[in-house]
Amino acid sequence: MNFAGLNWMAIFVAAVAGYAFGAVWYMAFAKPWMSAAGLSDADVQGDGSLSSKLPFLYAMIANLVLAFTMAGLMAHMVVDLRHGLITAGFIWGGFVFPVMLVNNSFQKRPFRLTLIDAGHWLGVLLIISAVIGAFGVS
Repeated sequence: MNFAGLNWMAIFVAAVAGYAFGAVWYMAFAKPWMSAAGLSDADVQGDGSLSSKLPFLYAMIANLVLAFTMAGLMAHMVVDLRHGLITAGFIWGGFVFPVMLVNNSFQKRPFRLTLIDAGHWLGVLLIISAVIGAFGVS
């Protein structure tokens, strides 16, 4: 696989922007998300241990993987803002949302939890693809 056309700066910036969006999204929806997930304030308070920090590390790694994957997909098409946003919409609507919907419904999670979490991933994918599309190829 040829990685020569990937813009590594765009991938890094996109991953950080996606992670930052997630922080803002879940700060805005903290109470409804905790309620839908059946969590209390005590459940989500970090105790300083590694296990309480791992979800944040996983989230950053996930954003890097998403940005790299989006860049790889976009490298096979016209790389600009418009095509990036269309690609993000297809990925979210064709992969992310259906999988989340099935998983959460079998787990008997409230639909509002699915909407909050799916909205977050739609925002992340749109931001990542917009950054990569705006940067273009290297």
